[in-house]
Amino acid sequence: MVKSVVAVVSPNKNAYSETFIKAHRELLDADVRYYSDGFIPRVLDCQGPLSSNALPWLLRQRLRRRLYGSQLSLDELALLDSFDQQKVDVVLAEYGMTGAALVPVCRRAGLPLIVHFHGRDATVQSILDSHRDSYAVLFEYASAVVAVSRDMEKRLIALGCPKDKLIYNPYGPRDEFFEIKPRNSASPMFIAVGRFVDKKAPFNILFAFKRVLERHVNARLVMVGTGPLWFACQVLTERLQLQHAVSLPGAVEPARVRDLFAGALAFVQHSVTGPDGDMEGTPVAVLEAGAAGLPIIATRHAGIADVVVEGETGYLVDEHDVDGMAADMSRLLEQPGLAHKMGTAGRLRIREKFTMARHIGCLDQCIIDVIGN
Repeated sequence: MVKSVVAVVSPNKNAYSETFIKAHRELLDADVRYYSDGFIPRVLDCQGPLSSNALPWLLRQRLRRRLYGSQLSLDELALLDSFDQQKVDVVLAEYGMTGAALVPVCRRAGLPLIVHFHGRDATVQSILDSHRDSYAVLFEYASAVVAVSRDMEKRLIALGCPKDKLIYNPYGPRDEFFEIKPRNSASPMFIAVGRFVDKKAPFNILFAFKRVLERHVNARLVMVGTGPLWFACQVLTERLQLQHAVSLPGAVEPARVRDLFAGALAFVQHSVTGPDGDMEGTPVAVLEAGAAGLPIIATRHAGIADVVVEGETGYLVDEHDVDGMAADMSRLLEQPGLAHKMGTAGRLRIREKFTMARHIGCLDQCIIDVIGN
């Protein structure tokens, strides 16, 4: 059976934290063409730049603009040519801003467009303000709009997306996370994995852990990741005199993350709404930790509340409730059997409702439906 040709378009080629886009590239049941480098992409993976600085190419494209009107830029014309040469059947735009930018090209090519929102593209106020009109055009043209959390669904509807175009499709962890076997149910180590940015509020984890350490001197914390707040958190760790108990190794290989999960008591994440409105979608690290059998201690924020069942698979606190997070961390240190019970229940929940196979299968079916219509 001949597979559909899907153009997956992302503004970034290799952002280490965008594991969901990597999964779309590798796992969709389609012949994927991966475009990157801008909302109007300039590069096709394995083939190189779409446009050229050579005079014949520039003259040809400028002549086309004169013949067909000036609605499309040179980059858009180059992308239009590539879609035609690659015999693309459908376009999957990663992020709302990408989808909005691609509407003119898809409309000219007569191609259906699926737009996959991820988080900040549906929440950051400056993005919403600058894309108010283009999002309206996007919602009118797109064949399907993917939201990764129930909260995001509501926000997209409020922005004008028709309900009948919305598809709820949270991410899923890769299968290897289900294979992790905890080494020590009485481990005193907590782990956090994520970028050091405002919406992750890594400093709140440090403040909470400071309180935990006052009662449990053997407690340990590993915070994996990097980002603009990493150095500030390193300084804060020293000011709070936590150097002996806190490790900030930066970005590490996936195998190292899985090894840390195997040696941890619980996963912690203190997501909040950033000062610019930035919010999570459904954090992949929360899903991965749940699949690994770790209880989750986090905030009632965006898609986290879809994943964690309070009191059964972990604990949730309000945003910026440092004392509440510290109390929940201490509770699991004092009751490692409870941590194991919650982690087991969490793994079962992820396996039943949030697998990668389910996430990819939903996109595969969406592609089939869109092409069929």
